[in-house]
Amino acid sequence: MKVFVTGATGFIGTAVVQELLVAGHQVLGLARSKESAKKLIDAGAEPHYGDLTDFESLKLGARLSDAVIHLGFVHDFGRFQEMCILDCGVIGAIGDALTGTEKPFLITSGTALFSKDGTTTENDRSVNHPHPRIATENVADEQAARGINVAVIRLSPSVHGEGDKNGFVPLFIKIAKEKGVAAMVDGGNNHWPAVHRLDAARLYRLALEKPFEKGTRYHAVAEEGVQLKTVAAEIAKRLSIESGKHEINLFVSALIS
Repeated sequence: MKVFVTGATGFIGTAVVQELLVAGHQVLGLARSKESAKKLIDAGAEPHYGDLTDFESLKLGARLSDAVIHLGFVHDFGRFQEMCILDCGVIGAIGDALTGTEKPFLITSGTALFSKDGTTTENDRSVNHPHPRIATENVADEQAARGINVAVIRLSPSVHGEGDKNGFVPLFIKIAKEKGVAAMVDGGNNHWPAVHRLDAARLYRLALEKPFEKGTRYHAVAEEGVQLKTVAAEIAKRLSIESGKHEINLFVSALIS
C-alpha cells in the first residue's frame, strides 16, 4: 500500500519509512524543505511538500495514499499547549480527508500520559488528564466515533537507538554533565518503559497491515519497567560522577533555569 507519513524525516519517522519500504510498501513523506525532500528521495520514498500548519497539503497527502501514519509534532515547548491544539487540528484535517473510507490512520501518543500504580494497559483512558498532550488521545476517539479507521500508537517515554540526540536519556546525560550529578527524586523508584526505535517502527507497520477496531490503542514497549535509579546509576558510572537522591529535581530545574 501507499502510506502517507508525517514526521517522515525524524528520528522515529526515518525508521518507520525504512520498515515500510523494506516490506514492499510505498511511502509518501511530508517534506517541509528541499533538504527533507532529498532525504526522502535518497531513502526511496516520494516527498510531499507541506508542513503541519498546511492542512490542505495534509488532506491531499491523505487522499493520495492508502493509509496514513501521523508521527509529526512541532516540538516548540515554549508554546507546548498551542502545539497540542495544532496536533488536534492536524488529526481533524486528515480525518476529514479520510471520511467515507476505511483507510487506516495511525496517530502517535505516549504511554507516559497514563502513569499510575500498577500496570497501564491499552484499555486505559484518561479523558480529563491535566496534561495538554491528552488532547491527541481525545481527538483520536472523536475521529473513531465519526467512523474514521483510526488507531493510536503510544510510544514509550524512551525510544532509543543509534542517532538518538533529543530523547529523555540524552537529555539526562546532558544535564548530568552540566550539574556533575545524575540526580533522581524519592530514590528513583519510578519505572520507565522503553523501546528501540526499530521495534517501534515494526509495530507501526504491523498495525497498518492487520485490521483493527476503530479507536484501538497499541503500546510500543519492549522494556516494561526500567527504574530511573538504574538509568541514573549507569549514567553516573559512564561519566564517573555522583548518583543519588536529591530533594531538588535537577533535571527539571535545569530545563526551567
